[in-house]
Amino acid sequence: MQPRILFLGAAAMIGPWLPIQAAEPGAPYPLASNTVIAAQSAPMQEAFPLTLDKAIELALGANPDLRAAAQSIAIADGARQQAGLWRNPELAVTREGTQSANRTQTIQISQPLELGGKRAARIAVADLDRSLAIGDVQVKTAELRSDVAAAYFEALAAQERAELARNSLDLAQKASAAAKRRVTAGKISPVEETRSNVAAASARLELVQADANLMTARRQLAAMWGSTAPVTQRLSVPESDLHALPSLDQLLAQLGTSPQLQRAQGAIKRDEAQVQYEKTQRIPDVSVVFGNKKDYEQGRSQTVVGLSIPLPLFNRNQGNLLSALRRVDQAKAQLEADRLRLNLAVSDAYQRTQVSQAQVETMRQEILPAAQSALDAAVTGFELGKFNFLDVLDAQRTVVQTRAQYLSALSDRYRAMADIQRYVTLPDVIQAPHTDRNTK
Repeated sequence: MQPRILFLGAAAMIGPWLPIQAAEPGAPYPLASNTVIAAQSAPMQEAFPLTLDKAIELALGANPDLRAAAQSIAIADGARQQAGLWRNPELAVTREGTQSANRTQTIQISQPLELGGKRAARIAVADLDRSLAIGDVQVKTAELRSDVAAAYFEALAAQERAELARNSLDLAQKASAAAKRRVTAGKISPVEETRSNVAAASARLELVQADANLMTARRQLAAMWGSTAPVTQRLSVPESDLHALPSLDQLLAQLGTSPQLQRAQGAIKRDEAQVQYEKTQRIPDVSVVFGNKKDYEQGRSQTVVGLSIPLPLFNRNQGNLLSALRRVDQAKAQLEADRLRLNLAVSDAYQRTQVSQAQVETMRQEILPAAQSALDAAVTGFELGKFNFLDVLDAQRTVVQTRAQYLSALSDRYRAMADIQRYVTLPDVIQAPHTDRNTK
């Protein structure tokens, strides 16, 4: 375990990889100049990095699930067109007798007439079905934004871990070379050289695993816009100001405008329109008949006019009306359940946002600087022969553990913001990415 800790902890001495470099009050801590090592270029890196905004734009333009959801609007358009059509007339031809001398022939056209506002009610239901389809697309869009953000930050974390493993390998190789020189000079035991060689070998294995995880995360991110090839661009770290977030009460007050609740409210309106439609079905339709009857035996023709009215003695559509009324009750109950669920989800995400922000600030301003300072002192003392190898390992282990906690808190912060944006529209707290940290 100690060799592995060595090469992992050594990566903490890499200054450019860390997003911490300022020396101003309240700014990220500075690194010791003797521990700064230039980061190597990551594989599959292109000149222009991929930003979060660009990834969301690609997903919204080409996500297969979103395209499929958008087709429901076109389907609803067809249903709306069908709902507005009039019922077709019927043509009937009746012939009595087979001989031309005593044959009678009747030709008539009957036109069903919908009474009680059936057509208008049917159109209203179709219009609200279309609104529901639009609501489904809006919900899918909001969820896709959150999913893309989650996949983006998952890939970003994998990218940084791969960079850490790559630089760890470089440091482990340098430590191995330094240990070999000190063994040759008789300053340390050959056991220390063996430890450093094992650390270098472990670093190579860690790099292979980190690159594999990065490839998987890049492929999952590219799948958000329907691509089977992994993302080849380097991901940029977006800047965010969590202090610009509204208060929790303000966020909860905005839940009424969330796509999920708007869709649930639209479902109530649609079911209420269905109730009105079912009520119109209790009124029977009439059929008006016009025609001509020709009597060949007597050689005369007669005009036929008729009216057909069903008698609603048994079927008054009472079952369908009852079902429609219960669907309204169900939709209202679902709205309350959705409101409670969203309230809990936003509250939980907001709490996670505040906790992760506090962790990030504390680690940047206090824990990471102290751990880095201890590591720098241990490395310098080890090079001068004042500290033993175990002191360096212990300092490196502390920095690695702290750095892992920092990355976890940073990822949790962005994920929590993405979860909030799944339900509530936030101010522009995530701005354009800053300059790549590895080039600073």
